[in-house]
Parts: sequence; structure tokens; C-alpha cells
Amino acid sequence: MTAYIIRRVIQAAVVIIILSLIVFFIMRLLPGDPLVIFMGRSAGQGGITPEILEALRVQYGLDKPLMVQYFNWMGGIFQGDLGESITYHIGVGKLLLERFPVTLDLGLRAFILSNILGVLLGLFAALRRGKWIDSGATVFSYFGVSIPVFWLGLLLIYAFGLKLGWLPISGYTPPWDNFWMNFKQSIMPVVCLSVMGLAVTARQMRSSVLEIKQQDYIRTAWSKGLSERVIVTRHMLKNSLIPVITLMGIGLGIMIGGQVLVETVFAIPGAGRLLVNSVFAQDYQVVQSGTLIIAVVVVLMNLIVDISYGWFDPRIRFG
Repeated sequence: MTAYIIRRVIQAAVVIIILSLIVFFIMRLLPGDPLVIFMGRSAGQGGITPEILEALRVQYGLDKPLMVQYFNWMGGIFQGDLGESITYHIGVGKLLLERFPVTLDLGLRAFILSNILGVLLGLFAALRRGKWIDSGATVFSYFGVSIPVFWLGLLLIYAFGLKLGWLPISGYTPPWDNFWMNFKQSIMPVVCLSVMGLAVTARQMRSSVLEIKQQDYIRTAWSKGLSERVIVTRHMLKNSLIPVITLMGIGLGIMIGGQVLVETVFAIPGAGRLLVNSVFAQDYQVVQSGTLIIAVVVVLMNLIVDISYGWFDPRIRFG
């Protein structure tokens, strides 16, 4: 087990390094100059001169060769320095520290909601195959995986925000400032983020339970006269969850890294919206560091999922 974890950690480190190289050089391949873009936006404040432009290149380290810039960036990360944003003129670490809690808050709520409801819906649909709950779960799963998130968000805003006036249509309030307002503002974004994950989890859970129901040890449990509750909780549930937890690990990474549409629709100041704005502004430091942090979260989640296999199914052994 220890050797397996060490191998996975090494593989994760290699993946993160490769991703950092890809993000770093792709950003440099984009047409345009981030300093020229920034100075163009602030031209009304004094104009652009070659001297100012060159001074800014030196300040942000853009006058050095690309490999030197890369190693300076990675060296700063190991020292806890993510660099300085060209657009916002503050440290990238401070900027991400302000935005990532918002993304994590919404992402974790949606992750918990989608997986709990998805597992329960898929389980009951499989146990009551052919009944109304199975038909309803099937229809919902097709709806959930096909509906665009931004379109669902606009429908919710129109129905519950504009027509009924039950929920605020935009913004984000930290829960420690106003818990009730935070709860109301997060309902529609969390629903949008949860729908696809809930549908996928429910479909996978239903298929997994239907497969497990055909196993010999389940038939033996029924022949012994055990109750349905005992059979489901002791013999069926853990083994059915093995393929589902793979989706959970992937889903959390996608949910945290793919919130840009939801954050844009509901005007939420999260990390996804920050990264997209930074891409358009070619703010190298923000895009590089933000993407690297999201990659680390995704890799760690996949590592946790791999390790958890041994607990869910003791037959799995790590060599």
C-alpha cells in the first residue's frame, strides 16, 4: 500500500509539472502583449511610452528568456510567492485567496448535494426497476446530462428571481457576514452545478446496483431470508459504490474548475470567472497559478479516490 501511494504521488507530481509547462508556454503563444493590453486600457491615465513599457517588463520579469521566466515562477511557488497580477496590481496569492473560497463553497455544496441525492436516486431506481421512480430517474438523468448549465441558470433567474421574486439573481455574500442571504444567493448556482453530477451519479449507481443484484452472494442473502434493508446496507451498497466514487473524484475537479459559466451567469466573484477574465487580459501569473492550483486539487482528489478503493472493496489489493 505504501509503495502504491508513493508511486501515485510521483505520478501526480509529474502530471502537475507537465501541466505547468503546457499552461506556461500556451499563454506565451497567445497573440498580443499583456503589458500593451493593460496600458491600452489605462491609456487615459497618462499614455504609453517605450520607457514605461520597458520598466514594466523588468518589473514583471518579462524581459528574461522563457525558461528563466518559468523557473523563476516555479521557484516562487515553492517559496509561497505566486507572483503579482499585471491587471490587478496585487499578489496573485492574495487575489486567489479572495476568490477560491467562493468557488470552493459553491462547489463543495453542489458536490455533496449531487452525490448524496444521486446515490439515493440511483439506488431506489434500481431496487424498484420498472416502477414510477425508475422511469422518473431515467427521464431526469437524460435531462440533467443534456441541459446547458447557462441556459438552466437563465431559466431559474427568470422564474424564481424575476417572476416570483423569491431569490436574488446575482452576487455572493459570505456566510459569516449574512448566512441567510448567502443561503438564498447560493440556491440557484448550487442547483445549476448539481444537476449534471446528480444525473450522471444516479445513472451510474442504477447500473451498478442492477449488476450487483445479479451476483450469487446477493441471491444467497435473499435465500437466507434477510431483510431488504440488511441486504442493501451490508452487501449491496459498498460494492455498488466502487464505480461511483470514480465519478465523484472526477466530478469534484470538474465542478471546481468548471464554474465559470455559473459564476458568469450569476455574477459571482469566484476563481473561474477570475481566470477567464485573466485569460482575455493575458494576465500570465493569475492564469498560471490559478490553473496549477485547480490541477493540484483534481490530482489530489483522484489520489484519494484510488486509495479509497481498498476500503470499499477489500478484494482490491495494491501492489
